[in-house]
Amino acid sequence: MEPTPEQSPHHAYPDHWEADVVLRDGGTARIRPITTDDAERLVSFYEQVSDESKYYRFFAPYPRLSDRDVHRFTHHDYVDRVGLAVTIGGEFIGTVRYDRIDDRGRPASAPADEAEVAFLVQDAHQGRGVASALLEHIAAVARERGIRRFAAEVLPANNKMIKVFRDGGYTQRRSFEDGSVHLTLDLEPTEKSLAVQRGREQRAEARSVQRLLAPGSVAVIGTGRTPGGVGRTVLRNLLAAGYTGRTYAVNRAFDEGLATLDGVPAHRSLGEIDEQVDLAVIAVPAHRVPEAVADCGEHGVQGLVVLSAGYAERGAEGRELQRELVRQARSYGMRIIGPNAFGIINTAETVRLNASLAPESPARGRIGLFTQSGAIGIALLSGLHRRGAGLSSFISAGNRADVSGNDFLQYSFEDPDTDVALLYLESLGNPRKFTRLARRTAAVKPVVVVKGARHSGTNPPGHAVPVSRIPDTTVSALMRQAGVIRVDTVTEMVDAGLLLAGQPLPAGPRVAILGNSESLGLLTYDACLAEGLRPRPPIDLTTAASPQDFRDALAEALADGTCDAVIVTAIPWVGENGEAETGDGQVLAEALTKAVAGGSAKPVAVVHVEIGGLAEALAAASSTAAPRPRTAAPRAASPEAGADRAATTGPEATKDRAGTTAPATPAARTGPTASGSATATPALGTPASGTPADATADPETPPRPGRIPAYPAAERAVRALAEAVKYAQWRRQASVPGKIPEFLDDTIDEAGAAALIEAQLATAPDPRGRPLTHDEARDLLGHYGIDVRPTLPAPDPESAVAAAARLGYPVALKTTAPHLRHRADLGGVRLDVADEEALRRAYGELTDLLGKPAELLPVVQAMAPRGVDTVVRASIDAAAGAILSFGLAGAPSELLGDTAHRLVPATDRDAAELIRSIRAAPVLFGWRGSAPVDTGALEELLLRLSRLVDDHPEVVSVALEPVVVAPQGLTVLGASVRLAPPPARSDVGPRRLPNY
Repeated sequence: MEPTPEQSPHHAYPDHWEADVVLRDGGTARIRPITTDDAERLVSFYEQVSDESKYYRFFAPYPRLSDRDVHRFTHHDYVDRVGLAVTIGGEFIGTVRYDRIDDRGRPASAPADEAEVAFLVQDAHQGRGVASALLEHIAAVARERGIRRFAAEVLPANNKMIKVFRDGGYTQRRSFEDGSVHLTLDLEPTEKSLAVQRGREQRAEARSVQRLLAPGSVAVIGTGRTPGGVGRTVLRNLLAAGYTGRTYAVNRAFDEGLATLDGVPAHRSLGEIDEQVDLAVIAVPAHRVPEAVADCGEHGVQGLVVLSAGYAERGAEGRELQRELVRQARSYGMRIIGPNAFGIINTAETVRLNASLAPESPARGRIGLFTQSGAIGIALLSGLHRRGAGLSSFISAGNRADVSGNDFLQYSFEDPDTDVALLYLESLGNPRKFTRLARRTAAVKPVVVVKGARHSGTNPPGHAVPVSRIPDTTVSALMRQAGVIRVDTVTEMVDAGLLLAGQPLPAGPRVAILGNSESLGLLTYDACLAEGLRPRPPIDLTTAASPQDFRDALAEALADGTCDAVIVTAIPWVGENGEAETGDGQVLAEALTKAVAGGSAKPVAVVHVEIGGLAEALAAASSTAAPRPRTAAPRAASPEAGADRAATTGPEATKDRAGTTAPATPAARTGPTASGSATATPALGTPASGTPADATADPETPPRPGRIPAYPAAERAVRALAEAVKYAQWRRQASVPGKIPEFLDDTIDEAGAAALIEAQLATAPDPRGRPLTHDEARDLLGHYGIDVRPTLPAPDPESAVAAAARLGYPVALKTTAPHLRHRADLGGVRLDVADEEALRRAYGELTDLLGKPAELLPVVQAMAPRGVDTVVRASIDAAAGAILSFGLAGAPSELLGDTAHRLVPATDRDAAELIRSIRAAPVLFGWRGSAPVDTGALEELLLRLSRLVDDHPEVVSVALEPVVVAPQGLTVLGASVRLAPPPARSDVGPRRLPNY
């Protein structure tokens, strides 16, 4: 929305302030600057505000706005006077305004850095988090415009508004003056304000997904009049699953006299339905979707599942249609799954929702599944069903234009019915946010990810998200750092998910192997060694072993303190008649289930070959097992609970978007079942063992007996177990987070580095920035305690001799031409040059072999103590963020790709793990009798470089090569640095939904 010329010509409309946000109840709204075109909207908005709220805003009865008021509140210069509005359906539901003031409270301009702020929120929308969202956004705008403090006058009775300010997490001061509370907020973000912001984001986004998965009513728009077709199929699946809410069939082509279809009410439009519909499944051609979305928005629908295709997967024109679809839905406060989606499933007994094209709803289980591919979703559902596994929830997001894997992680973190989150992803819209959410979720429950399109370098059709240029190996390393279990195939994902959902985490890598086949036991033993586990010699029960023998051996292994996990191998045993018995899977399953019935703290997996019915029997045996123990502790009160009313608020009831009283928690919400009775939807946020309220629980705490997973091959079982071992180790380490040593603060000159960077960028005409010279790089790195050994140019032999005399012998003579840099194998480096004669001889050999000095750019450098040559790098990827990398110099990193990566900022633990995670790490620790090098100095260097790029995002790349690490200390021999304006970050600033 562009301003009219009447507004300040010096400050264009700031469209980057526009944002879609998720409110506390899961609905969406749009925040944007107020313009002169908003006069009628402002008047209409004010008329719907109660007299009490108006009194709290203006400290006096103020029934209506004068023309002067309307002009004042709609005319802004976007610098000293700014107004923001929250809109739904194009109409205002809340506003905020700041006016810059001087130290006497009078109107002012820059450099005055204080502003007076005031809010107003419609009574019908109070309690939805509108004021909290506005505070985040107006604070960000103010900081951008050089304002550092907000001042607010609040009546003492307006406790809710005082709480909004108090719970924002900003540093504040309060005083009581002239009958009102005077509040001053410092707008510099704090750890507390960031934590509050992310906590609100998490709860709002989780709630938005919960509204989609647990609706009280569903309308299928596009239901065919005859059997078949997408809409009719979804309706059939909803009914077959036993959905507990109300179901409606909608099609504008229905005959006027048609009252029901497949036993549910049939309507030509949503307007004919007497009550609000929570979820709409849209299955109409793409050109009719906008009409359907408008009908949904005008009648209060909360969320959409768009099955229709013909969007971004069709190219640029379809991508624009997809963007318009998202804009239209969000303008009404609705979130979208899709378009081109396969659908959603919720197996909770109180919901039983199958709003998908899957013909059979999966069994109820503890696994949550998110996929960006319908075909992969079908395969995963089929595979899990075939192996007797159940799901808690399923989302197939199609083009994931709105609801994404990040939203699913937010939901999974709080969902008490989900123990394991499985995600098939083909693109990461916000990798920084994904790693942050994954780290938090993985701290309480496993997150298993398969990443498709790993090597294409582009996004799949339909995925309109930023493309990351970092290699897939780096993506994998960053996921591992966040605790994500990254696997390569969907089969491996199912294998790992079954083990993690049904078994406790292993306390270590020691594995007991027992079974009735020596050969299968040896195969399992070899597979364990290949995966880095520590297997004990297999126990051969012989082919004559009975199910009771298996039970006794398993019970003994579970009681043995020298192992952490057990793998049972089984082949058909030979009966008395000499024939193999393949149909006794039920008997063996019962024996194994009884062996673990005591609640073992060790995971058990079964490898079987051609034993009919064993996997099914194990799954069936677990279906009657007691559920995992649940922690009944109530959820702690959120710091901002009840804090989202406007400056005008007084007593209020929590309201939904239609103005009716909404539940305080999801658990309180009820809706009629298909038969008309009321049923409560599942509570979101009720803690479970190992879920947020129990986040500090010991990962080895055993659950009740769960499903024993069965695998048709030893390698698959062992690989799943190895992933569980690594994840359990990560959980134990994550329970005590790393830190950044305080000694760094005493040796870092952050201000000096900032001044140098500002000066260098000021001289760079190229907006892409510029590389620093060797001396400039040395100077910048020196501000962070990183000493780079100086080099002196040697354009001729005499200059080389003079440089060596200045530095002191022995010296190194090396070329710096780009095509020869770090290429000792080409003869471009001469080391340990002891005197002038040797230096002149080396210089001549170098130029005779490789070319003229002007081409070689030779330099002289003092020799460093001998050690291990390493390379340390840091770079900023626009999508993933700042990344710290480490490897050995030369072939290990360049040829073999043996490089480790961590996200910045790195902690002391990250630095230690970075060094030890490369395959060639033994070289640093005394391999083959060599002296161990000073890894402590290397860790400190990594921490200093991490701090540099974290403090100064303008440092977009740094390469320290080589870094020679000696038994005592290290030497940085070469450094290259590039400065550029930092890329925009999508994970900082006020909450907002992405727009792709």
